[in-house]
Amino acid sequence: MDDEANDRPLRLPYQAPFAVDTLLSFLGARALPGVEEVDDGTYRRSVRLLDGGAAVIGLTPDIVAGHVTLSGPEEDALVQSARRAFDLDADPLAVDAKLAEDPKLAPLVTRIPGMRVPGTFDPFELVVRAIFGQQVSVAGARTSLGRFAARFGTPLDRPSGRISHLFPSAEQVAEIRPDAFAMPRGRAKAIHRVAELVARGTLDLSGDAPASETLHILGDVRGIGPWTLAYVAMRVVRDPDAFMAGDLGVRKGFEALGLPVIPRELLERAERWRPWRAYAVMHLWHMHP
Repeated sequence: MDDEANDRPLRLPYQAPFAVDTLLSFLGARALPGVEEVDDGTYRRSVRLLDGGAAVIGLTPDIVAGHVTLSGPEEDALVQSARRAFDLDADPLAVDAKLAEDPKLAPLVTRIPGMRVPGTFDPFELVVRAIFGQQVSVAGARTSLGRFAARFGTPLDRPSGRISHLFPSAEQVAEIRPDAFAMPRGRAKAIHRVAELVARGTLDLSGDAPASETLHILGDVRGIGPWTLAYVAMRVVRDPDAFMAGDLGVRKGFEALGLPVIPRELLERAERWRPWRAYAVMHLWHMHP
């Protein structure tokens, strides 16, 4: 049974500052049709419940009050997922102070204090999204993923507005032939392999397994390269120092700042930003949203 619960909203605290508009803009640009949406300052999406059912939850930041309101079931796992999705346990003062030590990044930190690195409610979904996003525009990946979710996901018994489906589980995807995915064969095989590994319990994306083990197993999947691993490290493994040296948006950000984009020099510059390079990536991306 899916249930957009009538439970009282929870208030999730965070440490200010919090770049709410930037976070919602990032999530909104990537929102999967039928699965999630950003509307009027609220992020909403379908989620699986512990009993196997489904619900639609909402996250609404309140900058004045200093909390994020979570509407939906009061499952501990959902609360923790919400905190990860909005990076509510970040220490923005420490992050901003370190990044602002670099005179090239300091203006970006001044412009957007309290940058967050968005996490996810569904780690398997995020890995699939990362594979879909290889060498594809954000808009193109979003459209293709929406079709994938509509075709292979689970319809909600009671759709809520434009939210109508759960994203397909690893178990569901593992049962689908890769040639049915309507995408380049290499990516389809990679997604299918990841689904098999998760369904069998070989790959643990819950965060309980050591990050190095998770990334090692993923890295052994044909079709998953450094960009995908770094993206997963940022948004699933929650490594605050994950860095996407080969990302086009990162390179464009370096160019806009007048920094060299030769790989060796790019990596050397990024050393200044440790242990918060993932937050620097977010700043660089938002120079060219």
